[in-house]
Amino acid sequence: QVRFVESGGGLVQPGGSLRLSCAVSGYTFSIYDMGWYRQTPGKQRELVARISVGGTTNYADSAKGRFTISRDNAKNTLYLQMNSLKPEDTAVYYCHAPGLLSKYSWGQGTQVTVSS
Repeated sequence: QVRFVESGGGLVQPGGSLRLSCAVSGYTFSIYDMGWYRQTPGKQRELVARISVGGTTNYADSAKGRFTISRDNAKNTLYLQMNSLKPEDTAVYYCHAPGLLSKYSWGQGTQVTVSS
């Protein structure tokens, strides 16, 4: 059974930092690109950051310069370091493999709230 288990969210003040983790199980993590997505009520889920099998990273414009995606293939874990957080970063954050979206369900996500 494929599982995506996100953690590390919470309440943080503007300008603060959080590190999200995603533990993946049920398929060969190392051979797929991975991504962090986020969703707010009434909006579509959006891709925030993506990391390839080889470690190449890409970011949404809103995340560039502030977020860093990384992966540990030995631990089957994906990370998202988020710095200089803004209120507009408030969302539920999910991880998934972009190439497997139609095949496997989403995890429960982790709530990030940026507020003073």
